[in-house]
Amino acid sequence: MTENAQEPLDFLKSMWGNMGFPLPGMVAPTVDTNELERRIADLKAVEGWLRTNLSMLQMTIQGLEMQKNTLATMQAISQSAAGADTNPFANPALWPWNFMQQQTAAQSAAAAPSAAADATPSTSSADKAKPKG
Repeated sequence: MTENAQEPLDFLKSMWGNMGFPLPGMVAPTVDTNELERRIADLKAVEGWLRTNLSMLQMTIQGLEMQKNTLATMQAISQSAAGADTNPFANPALWPWNFMQQQTAAQSAAAAPSAAADATPSTSSADKAKPKG
């Protein structure tokens, strides 16, 4: 029976051995200090690589967040600028121009009804020429 009990364990060891990496806990730990130092150095190299990748990932995330916030701010500014009425007194250099535009608009508005009245006379000459009857 003990021979059969060892058989599955040997099968697992051979299966893990063929995969190319040791299974922790299934094999006896190494007692060679050089091998341990090599493993420690390898793991520290992997740790440094992972930390570098983590910091690069964090910087990328921060950059994207800043880009998103900048775009949101620019959109908010453009929406508030589009929605706000322009102040005619904001630029003193344009005061004469604004005044002239207002005067021209008022004159053209006053001239429009009188021009319309001149274009449509109350009695046309064709109506006067026709005899009634």
